[in-house]
Amino acid sequence: MLNIIVEASQNFCLHQIRVPHEVHDNVTQMRTLIAYIDIETLDGKKYRVYIGASLSFAQRISTLLLEEDESDEDTLVDMILETANMIVGSAKVIAEERDTNPFIISTPHFEKIDYFDFQYDQAKVLKVEDDEMIIAIKEL
Repeated sequence: MLNIIVEASQNFCLHQIRVPHEVHDNVTQMRTLIAYIDIETLDGKKYRVYIGASLSFAQRISTLLLEEDESDEDTLVDMILETANMIVGSAKVIAEERDTNPFIISTPHFEKIDYFDFQYDQAKVLKVEDDEMIIAIKEL
């Protein structure tokens, strides 16, 4: 499941941000904007997908989508919610196309701006220059 979400995240970096990125396993302790989306597979399993982006990563997205060079906190929150929706929505399409554990998604929710301290089963970090985004998943 995480692999498809990471693939969708990489597609987001390639097609939206258009800057090279790296994927690694080290979830660093940094202040992040954190949102989540609950998903349910067709076989009834439920998961929570967390997206945690550094403030600079969220600002990068705001600059890209809204052409704002200095966004306020509310706008950055909107950007992390939109990013979570775009990535998990894209992962849903990938899973359906491959018939690989298709799932339905719920509405994204904003959790907090703080250190990423949630329990998770698996996680990856996408790094774009000095900006980072955490993608984590937890079975519910």
